Parts: sequence; C-alpha cells; structure tokens
Amino acid sequence: MLGINLPYLLAFMINFGLLLTLLTFVLYKPITKTLDERAAKIKESLEKAEQIKQESVRAEESVKAQIEAGRKEGQAIIAQAQQNGERVKEEAKAEARKEAEALIVKAQAQIESDREESFNKLRREFADLAVLAAEKVIEQSLDKKAHEKLIEKVLEEGLASKKSQLN
Repeated sequence: MLGINLPYLLAFMINFGLLLTLLTFVLYKPITKTLDERAAKIKESLEKAEQIKQESVRAEESVKAQIEAGRKEGQAIIAQAQQNGERVKEEAKAEARKEAEALIVKAQAQIESDREESFNKLRREFADLAVLAAEKVIEQSLDKKAHEKLIEKVLEEGLASKKSQLN
C-alpha cells in the first residue's frame, strides 16, 4: 500500500473534526462576535460623527443667520436713532426760532413803549420849560392848565407834520 494506515487516518480525521468544532465554538464564534460588535460600534460612531457634523453645520448656519439678523436689527436701530436725532434737531431749531421771534417781538414792544414814554416825558419837560419861559417873558404866572393845553395842541400839530414828513 501507499503507506496510509486507515485507523490512524480515521483517528486523525476525528481529531481534526473535534479540534475544528472546538475551535469554532471556543475561538471563531467569540472572535467573530467581537469583530461584529466592533464593526457595529465603528459604524455607529461614524453615523454619530456624521450626525454631529450635520448638526454643527446647521448650528453654524443658525448662528450666521442670527448674526445677520442682529446686524440688520442694529442697522435699523442706528437708522432710527439718526432719524430721531434729526427730528429732535429740527424741533430744537423750530423752538429756538419761535423763542427768537418772541424775543424780537417783545423787544420791539419794549422799545416802542420806552420810546413813547421818553417822548411823553420830553413833552412834559418841554411844556414845563415853555410855561417857565412864558412866565419869565411876561413876568407873571399864567394859568398852567390853559397854557399846557395850548402847548399840547402846538406839539401835536408839530408831531403830526414831522411824522408825515418821515413817512
């Protein structure tokens, strides 16, 4: 024969089958299970990483949108503040203009009043001087009331003619 011993061959084949079965249950299945679990964990980690990446992109876009909205709101606030400033400035100018006009009117009224008062005072002094001069001229005392009426009449006629010449 060829040098094959059948009982040994059969014993080797049984031993090999038993060893293969034993290694399958003891090593192959646990290793395969561990490798499958590890592959599942890696796949899960990759999915989580992708999900986190997508969430970060969305968060970044949200932040950019909020920043843009804040910038636009800030610009709107600045524009409104500028408009309010211009309005307040115009109101202040109008108020100052009104106050200036009121002061001018008041000053003109005061000037007119002072002018009239000065004119009347001057008129009285002139009348007193005229009476005094007339007394000295005729060296007697005239009726002061009658003399003042005469002087008033002359002054009014003189003033009327002066005013018509000025106009």
